[in-house]
Amino acid sequence: MKILLIKDVKTLGKAGEVKEVKDGYGQNFLIAKGFAKHATAEILAQHKEDEKIAAENLAKEIASLKDLAIKLDKAEIVITKKLGQNGQLFGSITKDEVAHALLEQHNIEIDKKHITDKLSIKTVGEHDLDLRLGHGIHATLHVDVVGE
Repeated sequence: MKILLIKDVKTLGKAGEVKEVKDGYGQNFLIAKGFAKHATAEILAQHKEDEKIAAENLAKEIASLKDLAIKLDKAEIVITKKLGQNGQLFGSITKDEVAHALLEQHNIEIDKKHITDKLSIKTVGEHDLDLRLGHGIHATLHVDVVGE
């Protein structure tokens, strides 16, 4: 019996592969548990179509992320923060503040999770932040911290 694996099966193969298995194993375990489908011509055609659509969506997503990276490389945001008597900032600039300032000043919305974990802006001045947008695409955002 030929089956199309829907999920990875440790001893058999990865999702998307077509395998030849014994009838009982395929029908009673793999198909019954939802790990596979019977590999008919229409199921294989539907699987190829789904893979094609997924590849197109991935290409569109990567293109939009590259455009976003170009916009972010050109963008500069200014964050105004209160200063103490010694000229130091009260606290530090957070990821939320950076994401909110980017949305307000340039109308670009990013998730704060895309900003690298090593965010510790505690001084007034110019800083460059690395943003990981996904799929290996990085951008650099220029942040200018001004005291009031």
